[in-house]
Amino acid sequence: MNNAEVFDLILRYLVLLLLPLGNLFIFYAVFTPLTVQPVFFLLHLLYPQTQLLENNTILFNGYEAQIISSCVAGAAYYLLCILNLTTPMQLKKRVLSLLFLLFSFLFLNIIRIFTFALLFEKGQNFFETAHLFTWYFGSTFLVVLVWFVNVLLFKIREIPIYTDIKNIASEIKF
Repeated sequence: MNNAEVFDLILRYLVLLLLPLGNLFIFYAVFTPLTVQPVFFLLHLLYPQTQLLENNTILFNGYEAQIISSCVAGAAYYLLCILNLTTPMQLKKRVLSLLFLLFSFLFLNIIRIFTFALLFEKGQNFFETAHLFTWYFGSTFLVVLVWFVNVLLFKIREIPIYTDIKNIASEIKF
């Protein structure tokens, strides 16, 4: 490994250590408004009387939907960052990949929350079942789906963490 590769490796893992500080504050600070506002907009299209209240609560058609931190899914954004930053790649490819990962997940998450708001209005029993199912399985599926689409789209052949360890091990001379 040359000096630039070593610097890149150290910088990537240092960023990964700094990102979760403050209980993933940066992810929630960025993605909460980027999630709440589009959901509000979509609901407002269907229900013109829709209001955005305090604490990220949306009042629509007589129902209240509060978008809490679990809905925003800051940990999922962090996991996508982990996958991206633990995979060796050129800077331009990394930035484009990271943007794709974050905004694809954001788009899918907005659609998910909007759909659940509509399900809630149609029937709370169905909502509870669908919500619990996606809570346990769907969120993981979304992250995996977005990552694999990213791998295909950006032709990523390296394996997160493993490729870094393999590269370091090949440099160690016994």
